[in-house]
Amino acid sequence: MSEGTIQPDRPQVRTGDTPDLFSKFDPVIAMREGLLASGVEDPFSLVMEKVLSPTRAICNGRETILLGTYNYMGMTFDPDVVEAGKQALADFGSGTTGSRVLNGTYQGHRDVEDALREFYDMDHAMVFSTGYQANLGIISTIAGKGDYIVLDIDSHASIWDGCKLGDAEIVPFKHNDIEAMEKRLRRIPEGAGKLVILEGVYSMLGDIAPLAEMVAVAKKYGAMVLVDEAHSMGFIGDNGRGVVEQAGVMDDVDFIIGTFSKSVGTVGGFCVSNHPKFEILRLVCRPYVFTASLPPSVVATASTSIRKLMQGSNKRAHLWENSKTLHQGLKDLGFQLGTDTAQSAIVAVIMPDLERGAGMWEALINEGLYVNLARPPATPANMTLLRCSLCAEHSEEEVHTILGMFERAGKAVGII
Repeated sequence: MSEGTIQPDRPQVRTGDTPDLFSKFDPVIAMREGLLASGVEDPFSLVMEKVLSPTRAICNGRETILLGTYNYMGMTFDPDVVEAGKQALADFGSGTTGSRVLNGTYQGHRDVEDALREFYDMDHAMVFSTGYQANLGIISTIAGKGDYIVLDIDSHASIWDGCKLGDAEIVPFKHNDIEAMEKRLRRIPEGAGKLVILEGVYSMLGDIAPLAEMVAVAKKYGAMVLVDEAHSMGFIGDNGRGVVEQAGVMDDVDFIIGTFSKSVGTVGGFCVSNHPKFEILRLVCRPYVFTASLPPSVVATASTSIRKLMQGSNKRAHLWENSKTLHQGLKDLGFQLGTDTAQSAIVAVIMPDLERGAGMWEALINEGLYVNLARPPATPANMTLLRCSLCAEHSEEEVHTILGMFERAGKAVGII
């Protein structure tokens, strides 16, 4: 179940008491208190005191290998990217202090949208202040009251929130189940607007969607298709355009959503499309119109990074080798993984429960390795998992060092 599908229980209010608006968070409070009472370090409050490179940082006073940052292509310290940001900061100042439809469009905003159009070979590109806002804005604007959204049950929270904001009828289907998706589409009233939302790579388990088959079914029923490629841009596909490119459905997808906070190495979100009426969204999309635009330094780093990713074939090849090595190595050690084979730069290690997952996380941080601890309700099927996000800048030696850390920590905690 996606984090976007979870609705907290209503607070229990005693007669005569003032309603406590925080009561709905009591289960989360109890979970956190129970976790900390067991003596483990808080896995959700880690501070990076100094970042040394895309793969190393100082955490808790010691040098730590980073395996949970989504910095897939390692662009955060690229010299050209950093220099572009410095120059834009000097030339244009620290911020725009306005929205894109008022004073918030600088030359850099046009440049980064040009870079996106070039990268994806599409007619239109629209940049948002975050990837969350890109989903929130595009989905809520194009699918509204009386329309139907058919989406994977494991969709990201930003997708679910975009559906809710737009007030469309929401029709979820079982994760990656083509037959279930078709059944939902078949039941939608004739003549209703239909939008199918999929993700190229699902961020919790790192598995990919069967996009070729799913897009074909969507088009059979006259639905528009939106694919979130946040976790595959720059890495998957011959040109790094994502699973849509790998599956050969670039021309059949209506909208591609992405983010700058993963492979691009900065912050921001975007949508690219070939729809002839796309540009009108700049005037009717509320999360675009009513928020400040990205700072000039950010869009300068993004456009430089995107153009460098166009020539990133060697980095993509090395990242694939890292992913395959880590996946197979963890499997050989006896860990339960989220996928049978390496499908993306994400390798999910399934834990027996939250307590032992937190213990494993702490054992790894003490080894000098940072990974993400993911827990329900954010994870599918109430799983607790350690999510590893590989980087193209991880060396082959580092990946083998990581495997040694997992082996020692896994044995110490009793996971393997």
